[in-house]
Parts: sequence; C-alpha cells; structure tokens
Amino acid sequence: MKRSIVIVALALSAAACTLGPNYHRPPVAMPAAFRDGATADQPPESASLGDVQWFDLFKDEALTGLVRTALARNFDVKIAAERVLQARERYRIVRADEFPVVVGSAAVSNTRLSEIGARPLPPAFGPDISDFQAGFGVAWELDVWGRLRRLNEAARAQYLATEEGRRAVVTTLIADVTDAYFLLQTLDRQLGIAERTRDIASDGLRLTQLRRERGVATALDTRQAEQLLYIATAQMASVQRQIAQTEDELSLLLGQAPSAISRSDTFIDAFNARPSVPVGMPSALLERRPDIRQAEEALVAANALIGAVRAEYFPRIALTGFLGVESRALAELLTAPARTLGIGAAAAAPIFNSGRTRATVRLAESVERELVVNYERTIYRALRDVSAALAAYRKTGEQRAQQEQLVAALRDATRLSTDRYQGGLDSYLQVLDAQRNLFRSELDLATLQRQELASIVELYRALGGGWMQP
Repeated sequence: MKRSIVIVALALSAAACTLGPNYHRPPVAMPAAFRDGATADQPPESASLGDVQWFDLFKDEALTGLVRTALARNFDVKIAAERVLQARERYRIVRADEFPVVVGSAAVSNTRLSEIGARPLPPAFGPDISDFQAGFGVAWELDVWGRLRRLNEAARAQYLATEEGRRAVVTTLIADVTDAYFLLQTLDRQLGIAERTRDIASDGLRLTQLRRERGVATALDTRQAEQLLYIATAQMASVQRQIAQTEDELSLLLGQAPSAISRSDTFIDAFNARPSVPVGMPSALLERRPDIRQAEEALVAANALIGAVRAEYFPRIALTGFLGVESRALAELLTAPARTLGIGAAAAAPIFNSGRTRATVRLAESVERELVVNYERTIYRALRDVSAALAAYRKTGEQRAQQEQLVAALRDATRLSTDRYQGGLDSYLQVLDAQRNLFRSELDLATLQRQELASIVELYRALGGGWMQP
C-alpha cells in the first residue's frame, strides 16, 4: 500500500502541468537611434557612455572618496538593501511550500475512567489508562496544476525587482553626490570671483576717492564706485550661504551629521577632461537601465500569478503520513508491537464560491495588462531621459562656448573703460557698467560649466551607467 501511494505521487508530480501563460517580453517599438544621437549619414555607435565605470567618468579622488562613503553609509541604500533581504526571504518561504513538511511529535496522557459509568470497564482493566505516543508526520501538497511553481516564479521575480530597485537607488545616489560635489566646486569658484571683484572694487573706490580729493572725480563717481563693492560683498554672503546649505545636503547623502566637505581644486581639470559621450543603441537600455528591468520583473511576477489563481479552479491534492510508536506503558514504547503507520491522500476542490475564483483571475489578468503598459511607459521615459540629457549636454556646451567669448570681450571692455576713465575721457559710470557686466558674466560662465558637467552625469544615469565600484 505504501509503495503504491509513493508511485502514484511520483507519477502525478511527473505529469503535472503548469497553468497560466508563460512569460514573453512584450514587443516595444524601439527607434534605431536616440533623438540627436546620430545624423542620417552617421549610424549610432554600439559603444556607450553607460559602459564606463563611474570612477573613470571624472578623475577626481575626492569625488571617488565621497561616493564610496555614500555607498557604505547612505540611509536610502541601507533601507533598499534590507528590502532586498526581505524579498529574498519571502521567496524562500514561498519556495519551501513545494517540498514536504516533516514534523515530529510526542504526547503522553493519563485518563481515569468511571467504574460505575454507562460504559463499565472490561474485566482485568483498571480505571487508570496511560498512553504514550511519539513519531513523525509528513504533509505534502502535490503541485499537479503548477500553483506552487507559479507562486515560486512570482516570488522570485519580485525578489529580482527589489534588487533592481536597489540598483536604481544606488544610481540616483551617486548622481546626486556627483552633482552636489560639482555644485560645491562651482560655488567655490563663484566665491573666488566675488572676492576678486570685491578687491577690484575696493581698489577702484580708493582710486576714486583719491581723484575726488584732487578735484578730478566727483561725489557721484565715488557713489558709483561703492556700488560694485556692495554688489560683490552681497554676492559673497549669498554664495557662502549656498555653500553651507549644499554641504549640509551632501552630508545627509553621506549618512553623517552636517559638516564641512573636503574637495579638490580640479574643477577646471575635470571640465577640460570631460569624456566623450557616445550613447550607443536604444535597445541596450532594456538590459542596462535598472528601472526598466524592475518594471519587467514586476510584469513577470504578475504573469506568473495568473497561473497561480487559475489553479484555484482545480482540486488541491495532498498526501499525509505518520510513522511512530504508541503504547500504554512507557517501557513498551520502543517494542515492535508499538509501531504505528498511517498513510492518506486528500483532495479538495471548490464547488461554489459565488464567482470568487473567476473574479480573482480577472483581477490578476488586469494587473498584468496594467504592468505591460507601465513597462512600455518606463521604456519611453528612458528614451526621453536620454534625449533630454543629450540635448542639454550639446546645447549647454554651445552656450558655454559663447559665454567664454563674452567674458573675454567684457574683460577687454573693462580694461579699456578703466583706461579711458583714468585718462579723463569717460565718467566712472562706464567703468562700473563694464565691471558689473563682467562680474555677472563670470558667475554665469561658472554656472554653465557646472551645468555641462551635470548634463554628462545625467546622461550617464539616463543610459543606465552601472556605477560599478573598483
């Protein structure tokens, strides 16, 4: 009997089917190249900026150290890592249901029966009855319809989706740290520009006051000279406030209390050594972007759950067994006559549940269709991100080049207006206008240089750069 049931169980398991659709990646129309990524006579390259490791993107040891600290101590990364562990354990819990459950049991009881009750004791039996039991029980649900396998498939996909979510957190974190670092360097440069302008304004004010004492300049010239000094001093206070706020924000990303952030003076070197930006093929985003992979794993899980809920239409078949010993006397518990054996099989199938199973199937199918749309939206959003970052990089570079020419022209204009004022040909107003325009243009140039670097970082993130550690 025991051998027959085992043979039947193995046969049923071998012939078990898996209900529900098998997953196939939804077809999504992908362009041949990113917008502005290649001209008509120049096909896109297979190489991509996203293949570069993050520590090779900008050669800055201070930035590398900050990123490593953020990866080790950032709170969002730690939370994402714990969520991955939770998803992995949930996957293991679901996977355990595919295997038999073995439990051990032991029991002892003592009962005293009434000697004058409705059921009199047989001759030679006393009123006290003892019972000792020990053994092992087995319960195993046969996955005939593939319900457990589909649940296992869904749990595994959810685990992988959580892992991709963690990678997305890491990618965003490093982009934020890099952007904040470049902002700090830009603010340092702007502070230097403001301090240099303040010194120039102070010298100009002293010169104007001296000329006024000699009767060459007027009180209006003195007041005009004071304006640039006050503008530069106010700008210094504003930049210093932004530096403190940016350092506090970066400290939070690093998982530490607000503190000063060390940084190198290689902003210009990093800017001049900015990498080339090949973008590669759009189809590579499907495998490189963690948000796309996360959306696909969520779709895989939803597809598997359809099969799991469809299996509810059919009966669940389970095998049970018990092997142990039972005796009224503890001394006889391990003897041959005390052995007990029980084997059974059971099946339970829904007959009427007011359409609950049908509604559950329709719900699962609707969730799967929703996630197909979400998968497509995630892909096109990634294409949008790359196109926007590529346009920002190219157009910001063009704007920065023009701004550099403007700064050079304003420097010449400032020098010429200063010479004309000192020669008595112009009033100080022309000098002040030239100096103010130069001051503002130098601040704008520093901002554009930072925006161009930030656009490279954003393009790297949009391309799904791996940010792999060395």
